[in-house]
Amino acid sequence: MQTQTMPKAGHSHIFLGADHDRSEQRTWWVIWLCGAMMVAEILGGWLFGSIALVADGLHMSTHAGAMLLAALAYRYARRHASDPRFSFGTGKLGDLAGFTSAIILAIIALLIGFEAVSRFLSPVPIHFAEAIPIACLGLVVNIVSALLLSGGHDHGHSHGHGHGHNHAHHDHDDEYIIPTSFGEVRLEVFEHGVPPHFRLRAAPGFDISADAAMIETVRPNGACQSFAFVARDGYLESVDEIPEPHEFTASVKLFDQSYEVAFEEHEHASGAAGRDNNMRAAVVHVAADAAVSVLVIVGLLLARAFGWLWMDPLVGIAGAAVIASWAVGLIRDTGGILLDMTPDRGMEQKLRDAIERDGDEVADLHLWRLGPGHLGAILSVTTSSERTALHYRERLGRFKSLSHLTIEVHESRSQNS
Repeated sequence: MQTQTMPKAGHSHIFLGADHDRSEQRTWWVIWLCGAMMVAEILGGWLFGSIALVADGLHMSTHAGAMLLAALAYRYARRHASDPRFSFGTGKLGDLAGFTSAIILAIIALLIGFEAVSRFLSPVPIHFAEAIPIACLGLVVNIVSALLLSGGHDHGHSHGHGHGHNHAHHDHDDEYIIPTSFGEVRLEVFEHGVPPHFRLRAAPGFDISADAAMIETVRPNGACQSFAFVARDGYLESVDEIPEPHEFTASVKLFDQSYEVAFEEHEHASGAAGRDNNMRAAVVHVAADAAVSVLVIVGLLLARAFGWLWMDPLVGIAGAAVIASWAVGLIRDTGGILLDMTPDRGMEQKLRDAIERDGDEVADLHLWRLGPGHLGAILSVTTSSERTALHYRERLGRFKSLSHLTIEVHESRSQNS
């Protein structure tokens, strides 16, 4: 039996999301916004004798508190990411914070529902002149908060390893170094926030003109495509974008020389496996508050226009149902991660297929989430060959989300008999 444990980046156990620092910063911005609004509403209500304004300020304090929970989770996870006491890092702290926020949301939904039912049974007078502007103000704050929290992160695929007639070796996940007679040329598939294109960068002190470069790709089904280049600031970029999937052999032609680079389509964590549940919980808080604000505004306008005082508690019940639905979904997803449920069943099957394609057998497989976009896996493989754990690690190299991989290899009984 052979066992090998292989974290993907040396022995690092830092499994934070790719957008961790930006998410933390955006959350603090929302906290300052909500805090300022809270103080303004409470002071304004106290100075002008508006209990409704004070009540909304106190409600804003719960909103700021939820954001503070998310921000502190980001900060703690970042500061203790390298703490050896955390065997698999602090990547799950955001899921714990998201689970806590979901519980708070569920309690808020119950309180809103209880208050709404109480008002059905015992209606209270509504001060429309104060309530409608406050609801509109709350909606504006939530829209601004949502804009601050939003702002996607760059996305890029990681593609394969280079080899060929004149060998190109792999430098980064999406970059290849091609040794040429005039120095190294770097080839990459660039797609950070834009459609994917090839980029070529020559060695320092040497320039490649656009008409001296071309790439021809051949896909497994035999389809061919040629890519011409245009000069950019310090590099060449293909005129046409690269169709998905990025699995092909690229023949890179530079002057009178040709180099081959093989691209493989890599597998990334998707769905629940790659989601930042701490940011998701913060967004859900904002979205829930915004949804309730819209319902309240509609209910108040109808109640004032037609005298339908029952519209106010009715929209309260509807808002409580929406918040409860989102809270249950967040509890289910974060709870599954905290209990180490398999986060991506599709990837689990692909791992099995990759190992078993040559007749080997996966006797046991555990796949769990370490943090946003980071997965851990333990595999027990039974084989009749003399393959080592390193062989299976290389076979699983295209699964870039496997940040911590332990492989146990057993010889099958047929070989021992």
